[in-house]
Amino acid sequence: MTSMPRTLLILNGKEAGNPEVRNAVKMLREEGFVLYVRVTWEQGDAKRFVDESTALDVHTVIAGGGDGTINEVADALMTVAAEQRPCLGILPLGTANDFATSCSIPLQLDNALQLAVKGRAVAIDLARVNNERYFINMATGGFGARITTETPERLKAALGGVSYFIHGLMRMDALKADSCEIRGPDFAWAGDALVIGIGNGRQAGGGQPLCPTAMINDGLLELRLLTADELLPALLNSLLSGEKNKSVVEATLPWLEISAPHDITFNLDGEPISGTHFRIEVVPNALQCRLPPNCELLG
Repeated sequence: MTSMPRTLLILNGKEAGNPEVRNAVKMLREEGFVLYVRVTWEQGDAKRFVDESTALDVHTVIAGGGDGTINEVADALMTVAAEQRPCLGILPLGTANDFATSCSIPLQLDNALQLAVKGRAVAIDLARVNNERYFINMATGGFGARITTETPERLKAALGGVSYFIHGLMRMDALKADSCEIRGPDFAWAGDALVIGIGNGRQAGGGQPLCPTAMINDGLLELRLLTADELLPALLNSLLSGEKNKSVVEATLPWLEISAPHDITFNLDGEPISGTHFRIEVVPNALQCRLPPNCELLG
């Protein structure tokens, strides 16, 4: 008799008492699946639990949380030797769930957990930053990155993804561009950027399609940036609607380098990193991820 595959759920500590999560776990265990649960408390817990997954001999590690939790688990999985690396599953429990939503992962927790345990595993790319950190969905810089970092937790909890937009309107007085240079294969740009989006996935900031044609298995990143040449409302409309505008710069690249005369901040799936130089490159087929057959991010 073939034994059921083992799965480890790494659950964001804020969701430890969620009755829907507990019920979904209970249902799968009643089917005979071996499902371990670990709950995060502080930075570094996800890495420790991923290390433990090797000893548990699990086939899948599920990130139960928002985009930040998915980022932390995916980053930790990249420290496991490729031949031992478990698949990634996703249980969307965050404020925005940008990556899960764009991948068409069900937001109903019982359905999402079923997919994360039983779904088809496909190879997906990750993006590596400065040869040390990874993101699975998107790196955002400029005004949008500052808003994502500064939005209060209580506002996010109350309003979800729309909280980023509301907080952005409240902080229009802080609007300023970042001066930087960006280069990649057959591409070079220098100037003042209000918003920078570097997408492995397509949306960020609570559902904004910053990189609307990105794919997670094509070995490429989509760059879209908003320059500071025109009024912000018209520029944002062009960026988010996909309309052509001379102040929206676009490129599709396997890698790019960003240099600035001062520290700038990028959010890697919502997790901030600051510096004056960034090299961002695709790692093709980095992870196996359990995704639905209707995932639009697969080419």
